[in-house]
Amino acid sequence: MERKTIIMDESAMKRAVARITYEILERNKGAENLCLVGIYSRGVALAERIAAKINELESIDVPCGALDITPFRDDMKPLGECDRTDIDFDIRNKHVVIVDDVIYTGRSTRAAIDALIERGRPQSIQLAVLIDRGHRELPIRPDYVGKNLPTSREESVKVAVTEIDGQDNVSIYSG
Repeated sequence: MERKTIIMDESAMKRAVARITYEILERNKGAENLCLVGIYSRGVALAERIAAKINELESIDVPCGALDITPFRDDMKPLGECDRTDIDFDIRNKHVVIVDDVIYTGRSTRAAIDALIERGRPQSIQLAVLIDRGHRELPIRPDYVGKNLPTSREESVKVAVTEIDGQDNVSIYSG
């Protein structure tokens, strides 16, 4: 796979996370009754960044968890019973924001919703993504988007985060 171009650098990603954070706070009228759940693996890093930005702006520690959607995917069967989900707070009657790096077909989001519902009934579920590349197969639309990035099906989008990859950027690959 060959990298075609870098779409977002570190500063562009930082601005996108800040914008998403402001939009979440505005829509929810602050951070009360709010929690964040990142989808493994890069969605977790992005959720933690949003939680830190909320704390910086509102001086409130918003609960932040990590969601393993593998057992809920419809395109593969998990090997064994290893669920890495780490949500140590009650999501019932909360405004839950699912955070992911890229939305494409919508199937990961559907799996995340199923995984959350199994843990309780939130008051609402919202979706924040860094990149929306289109090509939906399910009727799912993110509430918060860092960047809309129309791509062909032959291309792939890779998000790199410092916490995992040692750098922040978003790249398009061909092939």
